[in-house]
Amino acid sequence: MCGIAGVHNHPRAARLGERLLFGLQHRGQESAGQTFGFGAGKGFCEIKGTGLVADVFTTEVLHGLDGMFCICHTRYSTAGSSCKKNAQPLTTHTVYGEVSLAHNGNLTNAGFLRQKLEREKGAAFVTESDSEVILQLIAHSGCSSFSEALYYALTTVEGAFALVIMHGDSIYGVCDPYHFRPLWLGRYEGSYVLSSEDCALDLIGAERVRELEPGEILEIGPGVPQSKYLAKAPHLARCIFEHVYFSRPDSLVFGRQVYESREQLGRELAREQPASADVVIPVPDGGVPAADGYAQQLGIRFVPQGLVRNHYVGRTFINPDDAERDETIRLKLNPLRYAIKGKRVVLVDDSIVRGATSRQIVRLVRQFGATEVHFRVSSPPIISPCFWGIDTPTSEELIAYSKPTPEAVRKYIQANTLGYLSLQGMLKALASKPQEFCTSCFTGICPTAYPVEQLTQIQ
Repeated sequence: MCGIAGVHNHPRAARLGERLLFGLQHRGQESAGQTFGFGAGKGFCEIKGTGLVADVFTTEVLHGLDGMFCICHTRYSTAGSSCKKNAQPLTTHTVYGEVSLAHNGNLTNAGFLRQKLEREKGAAFVTESDSEVILQLIAHSGCSSFSEALYYALTTVEGAFALVIMHGDSIYGVCDPYHFRPLWLGRYEGSYVLSSEDCALDLIGAERVRELEPGEILEIGPGVPQSKYLAKAPHLARCIFEHVYFSRPDSLVFGRQVYESREQLGRELAREQPASADVVIPVPDGGVPAADGYAQQLGIRFVPQGLVRNHYVGRTFINPDDAERDETIRLKLNPLRYAIKGKRVVLVDDSIVRGATSRQIVRLVRQFGATEVHFRVSSPPIISPCFWGIDTPTSEELIAYSKPTPEAVRKYIQANTLGYLSLQGMLKALASKPQEFCTSCFTGICPTAYPVEQLTQIQ
């Protein structure tokens, strides 16, 4: 899960790109970057580094931003370590000219393709990122034009990819045929803008045009934008976690408002897993809409700030280090004593991944005087690793895999009761066409072939 954006042919493109990244900060906090330029033959400039958008795009850096075109990226690493060399966008020189790329997703055949390119083409990789495979495929394609080379590369890679690519006077937006990840097209002052989520378009005052379609390659060039399509996938596999956790609640993803989805998840959870309690408190921020729906359904008092969040601390799930996650909880959340002391509390969260965060939150609430703590989860148990863009690389890291019953998980997190939403309830709440969503992390049923080099992790 990363955030990507692009701006085509606007005199303040680079500044707009930096603003778009702020709207996508929730999608990745390890690094941020931008490639900007003035068009064909005039070269690209890159600014990228580790940390938050504000850490990378300082006041001094902002004074140097320029250009008519840009693509941008904020990173949550799922392939390659968290270091500056893996920060995106990635740029390379090819026979077609400079090409820069920003990627959201995971390529499941990247390891195989990397070895093949090194062995057969003499490709020299600079990063550990799977995204670089696309650039190397373009560079070594032997095609007669950039358009042909791009199409060749996109038909060679497998897995999840939403891309923004800059070449010459054009910016490309791409969605894989399974449509794992969202990508939006907008307009701003006569120019076109691309963004992972439309909430970032709102930030700059851009007009929403539409979400890109499955398998679409949208070229935004000097003329009217043109689309071509990759071969249709046997089925769609839109990531249901975009609605459960990833996306901002004010975004429209896969045709549905995220807040509405999460509120409905909470209502279904209340129907399936009611609790006798005095207050319902969300685990912020993802649990807020679900807790709202849960409380409304059962008529229990909703305390939206029962856990007061320090918004200067990032999302704990996307911190790459386990020890860092644990330390961050105390910095991030503080219980509201008057709303908790002497109360039976229902805590509502969007998911339990590793379990350590949930355990510490339950302990905190007890320390502040809760007489009972009932934990409710607005998604099913996560039992399988994801190879399409979530940082759960091994089954052993998942508490619902290592402790395969809800009762075992309940004992670990030290709650009085624990209730998950069922898979059927989740699909009922979210999807008019449930077959269009990937639920692999909840079922273990993969939407595409697993990467060969990682099969040992799921056996």
